[in-house]
Amino acid sequence: MAVLPQAALFSWEQIESSSDLDRLRMVLSAIPDEDLMLALERARGRGRNDYPVRPAWNAVLAGIVFEHRNTESLRRELKRNGELRDLCGFDPLKGSDAVPPSWAFTRFLKQLMAHAEMVEKAFNRLADEVTRLLPDFGQVAAVDSKALKSFGKPGKNEPGDGRRDTDAQWGKKESVVQGSDGKTSTKVVKWFGYKLHLLVDAVHELPIAYEVTRAAASDTKHFLPLPEKTKERHPEVMERCDEVSLDKGYDSAENNRGALDDYGVKPLIDIRNLWKNTDGPDGTKCLYSDRVDNIVYDYRGTVYCICPATEEKRTMAFHGFEEKRGGLKYRCPAAHYGYKCKGRSLCHPRQTEYGRVVRIPLETDRRIFCPIPRSTNGWTDKYAKRTSVERVNGRLDVSFGFELHTIRGLAKMKLRTGLALTVMLSMAVGCIKSNQAYRMPQSTV
Repeated sequence: MAVLPQAALFSWEQIESSSDLDRLRMVLSAIPDEDLMLALERARGRGRNDYPVRPAWNAVLAGIVFEHRNTESLRRELKRNGELRDLCGFDPLKGSDAVPPSWAFTRFLKQLMAHAEMVEKAFNRLADEVTRLLPDFGQVAAVDSKALKSFGKPGKNEPGDGRRDTDAQWGKKESVVQGSDGKTSTKVVKWFGYKLHLLVDAVHELPIAYEVTRAAASDTKHFLPLPEKTKERHPEVMERCDEVSLDKGYDSAENNRGALDDYGVKPLIDIRNLWKNTDGPDGTKCLYSDRVDNIVYDYRGTVYCICPATEEKRTMAFHGFEEKRGGLKYRCPAAHYGYKCKGRSLCHPRQTEYGRVVRIPLETDRRIFCPIPRSTNGWTDKYAKRTSVERVNGRLDVSFGFELHTIRGLAKMKLRTGLALTVMLSMAVGCIKSNQAYRMPQSTV
């Protein structure tokens, strides 16, 4: 009996190749919105029901799926597309007259903002559903921030007039880019608006937790609240999570310590060179500052030994993270890789068959020393998965309408971001459930 390999249960390529109506069907079938609908219907009370809550809500979701920039664009599509109106639940007997006017959509969106916490609850319920459907969801995570530009104009002391955004702030993000000639330069991006702090699953490229702040908020200070929120709302995900990768914007001893000590997650955080003084001309410092020794390290945490005979600098062999001791273990490179070293006998009086063994507690410097050293191939391979969060940010721009929008104000931005991420998870759940039947392992005799 030959067992066929199991295909992936979820694929963004499959979703993106589907039609808009198919994607909307996925969302409407998967999103847990009944509590929200009941709350909105209670808020309406016994007033006129010319434009029912449920079709209006489905139309808002359609606006995200169909990438409409504003309400008027959505209304034009609804008036033109009878199949879309039917899918949203508008009265077919009224035809295009069933489409709510602009003012009705405006009032409905204000009601949604008043119930924004229920949108976040829907997001959390979907995250729990994805956790159940994907056994490895959250095991490998990544974090990054995303600039969210406001459609409003900056103003100093003027009151809000519908055009100015009095909530937004100026934000700035710097990144180092390398040109074709090998030279590096600093790229600075400035924007007026807000910032999305996002924790995603790096394998399936799906959101786990998020926070929307003003643009001036520090990336460094908004990392640890994300695993804290995940631990509180999705404890199973945090139990699964083994590693999380972040860029230099999150470089701090506090983030390295918090991720590992408080949440049991190995941090892979790129590091900035903040050293102003070093012990040697090669940019290294002595590991043991209280005595003369030939073990040194650089600002990235790469550990070297200096040969006592030839003064050649060699990278020591990393031999694992000792969790119980809270430190890193390194061995003599000559003994590990099997080559002769002229100064081995002079290196240290206490040696084993493995040569000199060095143990470095993480507390030596929590910024520089981490469970997976940056000098290892393992760190490079794992850190490369951080690009997953950049792809999620890209989808928010291209496929979920943040590249062109008309959003002003922090409350609207939080609601719109929450809706987009909820739709993203709904698509994933709908895709998984609609394809499980034929994607399960099969056997042939």
